[in-house]
Amino acid sequence: MNRMHVKQLAPPPLDHAGQSGPIAVELSDASVTFGRGDRAVPALSTTSLRIADGDFLALVGPSGCGKSTILRLVGGLVRPSTGVVVVGGREVAAKALRIGMAFQNPTMLPWMTIEQNVLLPLKIVEPFRSEFRQKRRNAFRDKAHALLDQVGLGGFGPRYPWQLSGGMLQRANLYRALIHEPRLLLLDEPFGALDQFTREELWSTLQTLWVTHRPTVLLVTHDLREAGFLANRICVMSARPGRVIDDSSVPFQRPRTIQMTFEADFVALNQRLRDLIVNARSAGTPEGGHGPA
Repeated sequence: MNRMHVKQLAPPPLDHAGQSGPIAVELSDASVTFGRGDRAVPALSTTSLRIADGDFLALVGPSGCGKSTILRLVGGLVRPSTGVVVVGGREVAAKALRIGMAFQNPTMLPWMTIEQNVLLPLKIVEPFRSEFRQKRRNAFRDKAHALLDQVGLGGFGPRYPWQLSGGMLQRANLYRALIHEPRLLLLDEPFGALDQFTREELWSTLQTLWVTHRPTVLLVTHDLREAGFLANRICVMSARPGRVIDDSSVPFQRPRTIQMTFEADFVALNQRLRDLIVNARSAGTPEGGHGPA
């Protein structure tokens, strides 16, 4: 297949460790075990991982390998059993960075309009909360409208969540995660519940968002095409209790297109990732079963 002729935007230069610039996220010998004694379930083996400021890293691996556990560690939703998690130069409990999150199911409040849902972080996160109270609501509404326009949701602000399709809700969910200008964006299977065509459309939307705003992004996904399309780096994890067994950069220039995902180099990347995951599943213990993702 002929290569697409598109304007290319190279990812930031990477060193031999797959990182560039200041470090936004660092796990140092972090592990997680849920429960105690006979009921203890090891979810994450001792893991060290660095993510550079402004980088886009995807975590892939077998179900239950600890991908979402790493994301929750970084977001401060889970505490490490051992080791340290540093975000923005401080331990994660210090909340050194503004964080945006988006999950597989858009968590829109059904009694609020789409506009009100998108504006919600500005009512909670400083310094926006103070500014919101100081009669700057119109300015924030204008910002929300501009963001919704960018993803084809112009005019849908007054609608309620139940009046929108799943794809439209996930678009609004992404922008709600970005409206308070986070430096770190955590995405846990954000497109997993959508059909293939809507999912691919939103890949392009997220790519544009990242190129425009350049937050640090940690994406958990089971979709290898999604990882290759979106990320600058892909880490493959072993079966539970998970650990990173492969960490490599994605060589494709930006902007990436859906057509590129069918070219030989991209297919070869997917096959390599798939082989690593199949081998990781085979090496897992029989009692591994299904645990935290």
